[in-house]
Amino acid sequence: MTAPELDSSAVRFLDYLRDVRQLSPHTLSNYRRDLVSLQDFCRQHDKGDPEGLVEADIRQWVSQMHRRGLAGSSIQRSLSAVRSLFNFLGREQGRPRNPAASVQAPRKPRKLPRTLDADQVDKFLHFEEDSAIARRDRAMAELFYSSGLRLAELVAVNVGDIDRQSRLLTVTGKGNKTRTVPVGTIALAAIDRWLQVRPHTRADEDSARALFTSSRGERISVRNIQARLKLQGRRSGMHQDVHPHMLRHSFASHMLESSGDLRAVQELLGHANISTTQIYTHLDFQHLAKVYDAAHPRAKRRKDR
Repeated sequence: MTAPELDSSAVRFLDYLRDVRQLSPHTLSNYRRDLVSLQDFCRQHDKGDPEGLVEADIRQWVSQMHRRGLAGSSIQRSLSAVRSLFNFLGREQGRPRNPAASVQAPRKPRKLPRTLDADQVDKFLHFEEDSAIARRDRAMAELFYSSGLRLAELVAVNVGDIDRQSRLLTVTGKGNKTRTVPVGTIALAAIDRWLQVRPHTRADEDSARALFTSSRGERISVRNIQARLKLQGRRSGMHQDVHPHMLRHSFASHMLESSGDLRAVQELLGHANISTTQIYTHLDFQHLAKVYDAAHPRAKRRKDR
């Protein structure tokens, strides 16, 4: 089955996202799917092409997605894509108003990220370094927790990105933005042990630069990392699957709990908006509430009442 053809304005927009914004293929695929959804809506309701839509049409499209049972997060993502499209057309054609600007998706319940406490992290990071692969896996896990990296960021790390004298790592995050993050001494030591056994033969030039490689000598893949962390979680006796973002969430939660510096944690995580980082304050408040309930004499109801 062939992919549906998009109209010329959507094609120009996707080209802009790929060539100018340099978004990842995965993100571009999501944008394309959302624009196809809007275009299908236009065909079903004889609205012409998306360029002629008004705010009422966008609201009708959102209602249709909601009735189909799409999650609020999915609708919000689709709206974001369409807002970006009309902003692009505004710059290109001088459109005075974005018809999707004031349309909101149905509210979704805010889910707190799953984290590990410090003892669980220590348990998870207890690797038996009896092979080159085990050394690599330990180094990856330590770097995730040490620097709060996203999965794609760790995949992209090259050997030359680490400044050992200053113990800093330069990473490229979302939107092709770079930031510099500290690397802890334990993580650096684990990386050094991996580099001692890292094969020197590489499949290509990109793999030759990669800090972490597969057993075939290629830059390690996202799925490989996910599978290796999951396997280590089971080996270490964890009662839940451990994934890369759980280590990133744990890093953020522990940093905020210890420092209380929300702005610093925002910079370390590479969040564009501090509201994204603020979710970790809720985790901290949950911890404080548990301590309060366990310790305060007036927090519990007396059993003799």
